[in-house]
Amino acid sequence: MTDSPLDLIGFDSLLTDEERATRDRVRAFVDSDLRPNIARWYDEGVFPREIIQPMGALGLLGMHLQGYGCAGRSAVEYGLAAAELEAGDSGLRTFVSVQGSLAMTAIHTFGSEEQKTEWLPRMARGEAIGCFGLTEPEAGSDPASMRTFARRDGDDWVITGSKRWIGLASIADIAVIWANTDAGIRGFLVPTGTPGFTATPIAQKLSMRASIQCDIVLDEVRVPASAQLPGAEGLRGPFTCLNQARYGIVWGVMGAALDSYRAALAYVQQREVFGKPVAAYQLTQQKLVDMALEIDKGFLLALQLGRLKDAGQLQPHQISVGKLNNARVAIDIAREARAMLGGNGVTLEHSPLRHANNLESVRTYEGTDEVHTLILGNAITGIPAFR
Repeated sequence: MTDSPLDLIGFDSLLTDEERATRDRVRAFVDSDLRPNIARWYDEGVFPREIIQPMGALGLLGMHLQGYGCAGRSAVEYGLAAAELEAGDSGLRTFVSVQGSLAMTAIHTFGSEEQKTEWLPRMARGEAIGCFGLTEPEAGSDPASMRTFARRDGDDWVITGSKRWIGLASIADIAVIWANTDAGIRGFLVPTGTPGFTATPIAQKLSMRASIQCDIVLDEVRVPASAQLPGAEGLRGPFTCLNQARYGIVWGVMGAALDSYRAALAYVQQREVFGKPVAAYQLTQQKLVDMALEIDKGFLLALQLGRLKDAGQLQPHQISVGKLNNARVAIDIAREARAMLGGNGVTLEHSPLRHANNLESVRTYEGTDEVHTLILGNAITGIPAFR
Protein backbone atom coordinates (compact mmCIF):
# COMPACT_ATOMS: atom_id res chain seq x y z
CA MET A 1 0.00 0.00 0.00
CA THR A 2 1.45 3.37 -1.02
CA ASP A 3 0.74 6.65 0.71
CA SER A 4 -0.24 8.46 -2.49
CA PRO A 5 -2.76 7.64 -5.19
CA LEU A 6 -0.34 9.21 -7.65
CA ASP A 7 1.70 6.01 -7.33
CA LEU A 8 -1.17 4.14 -8.97
CA ILE A 9 0.05 5.51 -12.30
CA GLY A 10 3.67 6.35 -11.50
CA PHE A 11 3.06 10.11 -11.66
CA ASP A 12 6.44 10.93 -10.16
CA SER A 13 8.16 9.39 -13.19
CA LEU A 14 6.72 12.25 -15.25
CA LEU A 15 8.59 14.83 -13.15
CA THR A 16 12.21 15.88 -13.32
CA ASP A 17 14.53 15.58 -10.32
CA GLU A 18 14.39 19.36 -9.93
CA GLU A 19 10.59 19.39 -9.97
CA ARG A 20 10.40 16.65 -7.34
CA ALA A 21 12.96 18.49 -5.21
CA THR A 22 10.92 21.70 -5.33
CA ARG A 23 7.77 19.81 -4.38
CA ASP A 24 9.49 18.06 -1.51
CA ARG A 25 10.90 21.33 -0.11
CA VAL A 26 7.46 22.91 -0.08
CA ARG A 27 5.90 19.75 1.38
CA ALA A 28 8.42 19.78 4.22
CA PHE A 29 7.61 23.43 4.94
CA VAL A 30 3.87 22.71 4.97
CA ASP A 31 4.36 19.74 7.29
CA SER A 32 6.59 21.63 9.73
CA ASP A 33 5.16 25.17 9.74
CA LEU A 34 1.57 25.05 8.46
CA ARG A 35 -0.09 21.71 9.13
CA PRO A 36 0.42 21.69 12.93
CA ASN A 37 -1.22 25.13 13.26
CA ILE A 38 -3.85 25.36 10.56
CA ALA A 39 -6.80 24.08 12.61
CA ARG A 40 -6.17 26.80 15.21
CA TRP A 41 -5.72 29.54 12.61
CA TYR A 42 -8.90 28.44 10.84
CA ASP A 43 -10.85 28.19 14.09
CA GLU A 44 -9.73 31.63 15.25
CA GLY A 45 -10.19 33.16 11.81
CA VAL A 46 -6.70 34.62 11.61
CA PHE A 47 -4.13 34.81 8.83
CA PRO A 48 -0.68 33.90 10.21
CA ARG A 49 1.54 36.79 9.15
CA GLU A 50 4.52 35.00 10.67
CA ILE A 51 4.63 32.63 7.67
CA ILE A 52 5.12 35.40 5.10
CA GLN A 53 8.86 35.93 5.28
CA PRO A 54 9.64 32.19 5.57
CA MET A 55 7.62 31.75 2.37
CA GLY A 56 9.71 34.47 0.80
CA ALA A 57 12.93 32.79 1.93
CA LEU A 58 11.69 29.56 0.32
CA GLY A 59 11.22 31.42 -2.97
CA LEU A 60 7.43 30.99 -3.07
CA LEU A 61 6.47 34.65 -3.63
CA GLY A 62 6.42 35.44 -7.31
CA MET A 63 8.29 32.19 -7.82
CA HIS A 64 7.38 32.01 -11.52
CA LEU A 65 8.78 35.48 -12.28
CA GLN A 66 12.26 36.22 -13.59
CA GLY A 67 14.61 38.78 -12.07
CA TYR A 68 14.07 41.41 -9.37
CA GLY A 69 14.81 38.87 -6.63
CA CYS A 70 12.18 36.38 -7.83
CA ALA A 71 12.96 32.67 -7.99
CA GLY A 72 12.31 32.22 -11.72
CA ARG A 73 10.98 28.67 -11.37
CA SER A 74 9.05 26.80 -14.04
CA ALA A 75 5.28 26.69 -14.35
CA VAL A 76 5.29 23.04 -13.32
CA GLU A 77 7.33 23.78 -10.20
CA TYR A 78 4.96 26.61 -9.32
CA GLY A 79 2.02 24.26 -9.78
CA LEU A 80 3.54 21.55 -7.61
CA ALA A 81 4.20 24.15 -4.91
CA ALA A 82 0.59 25.36 -5.13
CA ALA A 83 -0.68 21.80 -4.66
CA GLU A 84 1.46 21.30 -1.57
CA LEU A 85 0.41 24.63 -0.07
CA GLU A 86 -3.28 23.93 -0.65
CA ALA A 87 -2.90 20.49 0.87
CA GLY A 88 -2.21 22.57 3.95
CA ASP A 89 -5.01 25.08 3.37
CA SER A 90 -6.57 26.95 0.46
CA GLY A 91 -6.27 30.23 2.31
CA LEU A 92 -2.52 29.87 2.64
CA ARG A 93 -2.11 28.99 -1.03
CA THR A 94 -4.32 31.98 -1.83
CA PHE A 95 -1.85 34.27 -0.08
CA VAL A 96 0.90 33.11 -2.43
CA SER A 97 -1.46 33.55 -5.40
CA VAL A 98 -2.56 37.07 -4.49
CA GLN A 99 0.97 38.19 -3.75
CA GLY A 100 2.68 36.52 -6.70
CA SER A 101 0.21 35.60 -9.43
CA LEU A 102 -1.85 38.77 -9.13
CA ALA A 103 -0.05 41.74 -7.56
CA MET A 104 3.54 40.88 -8.49
CA THR A 105 2.59 39.66 -11.96
CA ALA A 106 0.79 42.94 -12.62
CA ILE A 107 3.88 44.94 -11.67
CA HIS A 108 6.30 42.59 -13.44
CA THR A 109 4.29 42.46 -16.67
CA PHE A 110 2.89 45.98 -16.93
CA GLY A 111 4.95 48.16 -14.59
CA SER A 112 7.68 50.64 -15.32
CA GLU A 113 11.28 49.79 -14.50
CA GLU A 114 11.06 52.10 -11.51
CA GLN A 115 7.92 50.35 -10.24
CA LYS A 116 9.49 46.92 -10.66
CA THR A 117 12.70 47.90 -8.89
CA GLU A 118 10.85 49.58 -6.04
CA TRP A 119 8.38 46.80 -5.27
CA LEU A 120 9.28 43.37 -6.63
CA PRO A 121 12.43 42.57 -4.61
CA ARG A 122 10.71 43.47 -1.34
CA MET A 123 7.57 41.58 -2.29
CA ALA A 124 9.61 38.50 -3.22
CA ARG A 125 11.21 38.56 0.24
CA GLY A 126 7.84 39.03 1.94
CA GLU A 127 8.88 42.43 3.28
CA ALA A 128 6.09 44.19 1.36
CA ILE A 129 2.59 42.84 0.74
CA GLY A 130 0.44 43.52 -2.28
CA CYS A 131 -3.24 43.18 -3.12
CA PHE A 132 -5.18 43.18 -6.38
CA GLY A 133 -8.29 45.35 -6.58
CA LEU A 134 -10.48 44.23 -9.46
CA THR A 135 -13.77 42.75 -8.19
CA GLU A 136 -16.49 45.17 -7.11
CA PRO A 137 -19.75 44.75 -5.20
CA GLU A 138 -21.67 44.96 -8.49
CA ALA A 139 -18.94 43.71 -10.85
CA GLY A 140 -17.68 40.21 -10.21
CA SER A 141 -17.95 37.99 -13.26
CA ASP A 142 -18.27 41.06 -15.51
CA PRO A 143 -15.26 43.28 -14.69
CA ALA A 144 -15.91 45.45 -17.74
CA SER A 145 -18.83 46.93 -15.83
CA MET A 146 -16.63 48.23 -12.99
CA ARG A 147 -17.66 51.60 -11.61
CA THR A 148 -14.39 52.63 -10.00
CA PHE A 149 -13.17 55.63 -11.97
CA ALA A 150 -9.86 57.43 -12.22
CA ARG A 151 -9.88 61.01 -13.53
CA ARG A 152 -6.99 63.26 -14.40
CA ASP A 153 -6.46 66.31 -12.22
CA GLY A 154 -3.42 68.17 -13.43
CA ASP A 155 -0.49 65.76 -13.23
CA ASP A 156 -2.31 63.47 -10.80
CA TRP A 157 -4.94 60.76 -10.97
CA VAL A 158 -7.89 60.85 -8.56
CA ILE A 159 -9.56 57.47 -8.01
CA THR A 160 -13.04 56.95 -6.59
CA GLY A 161 -14.93 53.69 -6.17
CA SER A 162 -15.14 50.46 -4.19
CA LYS A 163 -13.82 46.91 -4.41
CA ARG A 164 -14.92 43.72 -2.67
CA TRP A 165 -13.39 40.34 -1.82
CA ILE A 166 -9.88 41.73 -2.14
CA GLY A 167 -7.35 39.39 -0.60
CA LEU A 168 -4.76 40.82 1.83
CA ALA A 169 -5.95 44.42 1.42
CA SER A 170 -5.96 45.24 5.14
CA ILE A 171 -2.33 44.17 5.58
CA ALA A 172 -1.07 45.23 2.15
CA ASP A 173 1.50 47.95 1.55
CA ILE A 174 0.62 48.43 -2.11
CA ALA A 175 -2.66 47.90 -3.98
CA VAL A 176 -2.98 47.23 -7.69
CA ILE A 177 -6.23 49.04 -8.46
CA TRP A 178 -8.06 48.64 -11.76
CA ALA A 179 -10.28 51.55 -12.72
CA ASN A 180 -12.15 52.96 -15.67
CA THR A 181 -10.78 56.15 -17.20
CA ASP A 182 -11.79 58.32 -20.13
CA ALA A 183 -9.43 56.12 -22.18
CA GLY A 184 -10.71 52.78 -20.86
CA ILE A 185 -9.60 50.48 -18.04
CA ARG A 186 -6.16 51.15 -16.58
CA GLY A 187 -4.13 49.86 -13.64
CA PHE A 188 -2.66 51.94 -10.82
CA LEU A 189 -0.29 51.27 -7.93
CA VAL A 190 -1.82 52.81 -4.83
CA PRO A 191 0.10 52.78 -1.53
CA THR A 192 -2.44 51.70 1.07
CA GLY A 193 -1.52 54.58 3.36
CA THR A 194 -2.76 57.08 0.80
CA PRO A 195 -5.53 59.33 2.19
CA GLY A 196 -8.95 58.11 1.14
CA PHE A 197 -7.92 54.43 0.89
CA THR A 198 -9.72 52.21 3.39
CA ALA A 199 -9.64 48.40 3.61
CA THR A 200 -12.01 46.56 5.95
CA PRO A 201 -11.78 42.79 6.47
CA ILE A 202 -14.95 40.85 5.69
CA ALA A 203 -16.06 39.08 8.86
CA GLN A 204 -18.19 36.02 9.70
CA LYS A 205 -16.93 33.95 6.81
CA LEU A 206 -17.74 30.23 6.61
CA SER A 207 -14.86 29.64 4.20
CA MET A 208 -11.21 30.74 3.84
CA ARG A 209 -11.09 31.56 7.53
CA ALA A 210 -7.28 31.48 7.69
CA SER A 211 -7.15 34.12 4.97
CA ILE A 212 -7.99 37.80 4.60
CA GLN A 213 -10.56 39.22 2.19
CA CYS A 214 -11.62 42.83 2.35
CA ASP A 215 -13.88 45.60 1.19
CA ILE A 216 -11.95 48.56 -0.20
CA VAL A 217 -13.26 52.11 -0.42
CA LEU A 218 -11.40 54.64 -2.57
CA ASP A 219 -12.60 58.13 -1.67
CA GLU A 220 -10.92 60.66 -3.94
CA VAL A 221 -7.60 58.84 -3.66
CA ARG A 222 -4.93 61.01 -5.27
CA VAL A 223 -1.85 59.42 -6.82
CA PRO A 224 0.81 60.85 -9.15
CA ALA A 225 0.95 60.09 -12.86
CA SER A 226 3.85 57.71 -12.12
CA ALA A 227 1.41 55.43 -10.26
CA GLN A 228 -0.17 54.23 -13.51
CA LEU A 229 1.00 50.85 -14.83
CA PRO A 230 2.24 51.99 -18.25
CA GLY A 231 1.85 48.65 -20.00
CA ALA A 232 -1.73 47.88 -18.96
CA GLU A 233 -4.51 48.92 -21.29
CA GLY A 234 -8.04 47.52 -21.18
CA LEU A 235 -9.02 44.18 -19.69
CA ARG A 236 -5.95 42.44 -21.09
CA GLY A 237 -4.08 43.68 -18.01
CA PRO A 238 -6.21 42.12 -15.26
CA PHE A 239 -7.01 39.02 -17.34
CA THR A 240 -3.30 38.29 -17.80
CA CYS A 241 -2.93 38.23 -14.03
CA LEU A 242 -6.15 36.27 -13.51
CA ASN A 243 -4.98 33.56 -15.90
CA GLN A 244 -1.77 33.18 -13.93
CA ALA A 245 -3.81 32.79 -10.73
CA ARG A 246 -6.27 30.40 -12.39
CA TYR A 247 -3.39 28.22 -13.51
CA GLY A 248 -2.21 27.92 -9.89
CA ILE A 249 -5.71 26.91 -8.83
CA VAL A 250 -5.69 24.01 -11.30
CA TRP A 251 -2.89 22.47 -9.24
CA GLY A 252 -3.83 23.84 -5.83
CA VAL A 253 -7.29 22.31 -5.57
CA MET A 254 -5.87 18.88 -6.32
CA GLY A 255 -3.65 19.31 -3.28
CA ALA A 256 -6.76 19.88 -1.15
CA ALA A 257 -8.39 16.82 -2.76
CA LEU A 258 -5.34 14.67 -2.12
CA ASP A 259 -5.10 15.75 1.52
CA SER A 260 -8.81 14.98 1.98
CA TYR A 261 -8.33 11.57 0.38
CA ARG A 262 -5.36 10.76 2.59
CA ALA A 263 -7.31 11.76 5.70
CA ALA A 264 -10.23 9.52 4.74
CA LEU A 265 -7.96 6.61 3.83
CA ALA A 266 -6.08 6.76 7.13
CA TYR A 267 -9.35 6.96 9.05
CA VAL A 268 -11.11 4.01 7.39
CA GLN A 269 -8.03 1.84 7.79
CA GLN A 270 -8.01 2.24 11.56
CA ARG A 271 -11.73 2.71 12.30
CA GLU A 272 -13.52 -0.58 12.98
CA VAL A 273 -17.23 -1.29 12.61
CA PHE A 274 -19.00 -4.64 12.81
CA GLY A 275 -15.72 -6.29 13.70
CA LYS A 276 -13.44 -5.13 10.88
CA PRO A 277 -11.91 -1.93 9.49
CA VAL A 278 -14.23 0.30 7.48
CA ALA A 279 -11.68 0.01 4.65
CA ALA A 280 -12.50 -3.69 4.34
CA TYR A 281 -16.01 -3.01 3.02
CA GLN A 282 -16.76 -2.94 -0.69
CA LEU A 283 -18.63 0.37 -0.65
CA THR A 284 -15.68 2.03 1.09
CA GLN A 285 -13.19 0.66 -1.41
CA GLN A 286 -15.31 1.85 -4.31
CA LYS A 287 -15.28 5.37 -2.88
CA LEU A 288 -11.52 5.26 -2.39
CA VAL A 289 -10.94 4.03 -5.93
CA ASP A 290 -13.22 6.67 -7.46
CA MET A 291 -11.48 9.42 -5.49
CA ALA A 292 -8.00 8.18 -6.42
CA LEU A 293 -8.86 8.01 -10.11
CA GLU A 294 -10.16 11.58 -10.16
CA ILE A 295 -7.08 12.83 -8.29
CA ASP A 296 -4.77 11.09 -10.75
CA LYS A 297 -6.67 12.53 -13.72
CA GLY A 298 -6.69 16.00 -12.17
CA PHE A 299 -2.94 15.99 -11.62
CA LEU A 300 -2.33 14.69 -15.14
CA LEU A 301 -4.44 17.55 -16.51
CA ALA A 302 -2.53 20.05 -14.38
CA LEU A 303 0.80 18.66 -15.57
CA GLN A 304 -0.24 18.85 -19.22
CA LEU A 305 -1.21 22.50 -18.77
CA GLY A 306 2.06 23.16 -16.97
CA ARG A 307 4.10 21.64 -19.78
CA LEU A 308 2.17 23.76 -22.29
CA LYS A 309 2.75 26.86 -20.19
CA ASP A 310 6.47 26.22 -19.93
CA ALA A 311 6.56 25.79 -23.71
CA GLY A 312 4.73 29.11 -24.20
CA GLN A 313 1.77 27.34 -25.80
CA LEU A 314 -0.93 27.48 -23.11
CA GLN A 315 -4.20 29.06 -24.28
CA PRO A 316 -6.69 30.82 -21.95
CA HIS A 317 -9.50 28.35 -22.69
CA GLN A 318 -7.19 25.49 -21.67
CA ILE A 319 -6.77 27.10 -18.26
CA SER A 320 -10.57 27.10 -18.02
CA VAL A 321 -10.57 23.35 -18.70
CA GLY A 322 -8.32 22.85 -15.68
CA LYS A 323 -10.01 25.32 -13.35
CA LEU A 324 -13.52 24.08 -14.12
CA ASN A 325 -12.73 20.38 -13.93
CA ASN A 326 -10.32 20.31 -11.03
CA ALA A 327 -12.22 22.69 -8.73
CA ARG A 328 -15.43 20.74 -9.33
CA VAL A 329 -13.73 17.39 -8.74
CA ALA A 330 -11.83 18.56 -5.67
CA ILE A 331 -14.89 19.76 -3.78
CA ASP A 332 -16.69 16.48 -4.51
CA ILE A 333 -13.73 14.52 -3.14
CA ALA A 334 -13.50 16.68 -0.01
CA ARG A 335 -17.22 16.19 0.65
CA GLU A 336 -17.02 12.42 0.08
CA ALA A 337 -14.01 12.21 2.38
CA ARG A 338 -15.90 14.08 5.09
CA ALA A 339 -18.79 11.63 4.80
CA MET A 340 -16.41 8.69 5.18
CA LEU A 341 -15.25 10.16 8.49
CA GLY A 342 -18.78 10.06 9.88
CA GLY A 343 -19.61 12.43 12.70
CA ASN A 344 -15.94 12.93 13.51
CA GLY A 345 -15.54 14.57 10.12
CA VAL A 346 -17.28 17.76 11.23
CA THR A 347 -14.47 18.63 13.68
CA LEU A 348 -11.25 20.45 12.87
CA GLU A 349 -9.33 17.39 13.98
CA HIS A 350 -9.76 16.24 10.39
CA SER A 351 -9.14 18.30 7.24
CA PRO A 352 -11.81 17.32 4.64
CA LEU A 353 -14.67 19.58 5.77
CA ARG A 354 -12.27 22.51 6.16
CA HIS A 355 -11.06 21.84 2.62
CA ALA A 356 -14.63 21.54 1.34
CA ASN A 357 -15.60 24.85 2.94
CA ASN A 358 -12.54 26.55 1.47
CA LEU A 359 -13.18 25.07 -1.96
CA GLU A 360 -16.59 26.74 -2.03
CA SER A 361 -14.63 29.99 -2.31
CA VAL A 362 -11.97 28.66 -4.67
CA ARG A 363 -14.65 27.29 -6.98
CA THR A 364 -16.22 30.75 -7.06
CA TYR A 365 -13.25 33.10 -7.38
CA GLU A 366 -11.09 33.57 -10.48
CA GLY A 367 -14.15 32.65 -12.54
CA THR A 368 -17.21 30.68 -11.47
CA ASP A 369 -18.14 27.33 -12.99
CA GLU A 370 -20.60 29.19 -15.19
CA VAL A 371 -18.00 31.64 -16.50
CA HIS A 372 -15.51 28.90 -17.36
CA THR A 373 -18.28 26.87 -18.97
CA LEU A 374 -19.12 29.82 -21.22
CA ILE A 375 -15.44 30.34 -22.06
CA LEU A 376 -15.23 26.71 -23.15
CA GLY A 377 -18.55 26.90 -24.96
CA ASN A 378 -17.18 29.81 -26.95
CA ALA A 379 -13.99 27.86 -27.71
CA ILE A 380 -16.00 24.87 -28.91
CA THR A 381 -18.69 26.65 -30.94
CA GLY A 382 -17.13 29.97 -31.80
CA ILE A 383 -20.25 31.66 -30.39
CA PRO A 384 -19.87 33.87 -27.29
CA ALA A 385 -22.89 33.30 -25.07
CA PHE A 386 -22.02 35.68 -22.23
CA ARG A 387 -24.89 38.01 -23.06
